[in-house]
Amino acid sequence: MPKVLVLYYSSYGHIEQMADAVAEGARSAGAEVDIRRVPETAPQAVIEAAHFKTDSAHPVIEGPDALKNYDAIIVGSPTRFGRLSSQMASFWDTAGGLWATGALHGKVGGAFTSSATQHGGNETTLFSLITNLLHFGLTIVGLDYGHQGQMGHTDVVGGAPYGATTIAGGDGSRQPSETDLAGARYQGRRIAEVATKLAA
Repeated sequence: MPKVLVLYYSSYGHIEQMADAVAEGARSAGAEVDIRRVPETAPQAVIEAAHFKTDSAHPVIEGPDALKNYDAIIVGSPTRFGRLSSQMASFWDTAGGLWATGALHGKVGGAFTSSATQHGGNETTLFSLITNLLHFGLTIVGLDYGHQGQMGHTDVVGGAPYGATTIAGGDGSRQPSETDLAGARYQGRRIAEVATKLAA
């Protein structure tokens, strides 16, 4: 049974919902799954002024050394001008010791994200997350076209071959659709399946 970590940062709850769906998918493949948040780094005044969601069912990760305990690490972050959030970047910036020792080599990785609009940087954010994971030696699993939901064009829909996505809307009012969540579940399941095969 692989151990899977779903590690995320969420300002308004969209990525948190996607993280839950990714974890559900990984569990459906028999994985043991933990969901953790990275620490908030924004000043309190910014958090209050922007009305960030500050409650969560998931604890903050203990620190980068905890990553060594998992066979797969699936990372979620909202897009910030086409790249990962500063909170997620800050966490990985503290993990240099793991990079230096190769502690994460051979683990399986994946990424998921959200943006305000369909063309608001989802794919470049996925690439920024994946780039980090590749530098740490992870084997990347995206969202293959076995998830046919990402092929739709009549409705607003998330998803890319690089990872699961959702569209939040400019005011954050759009919540992840069932299609978006299904993509997250699919990717979580595929990552857990690959981790199981690599551990065999």
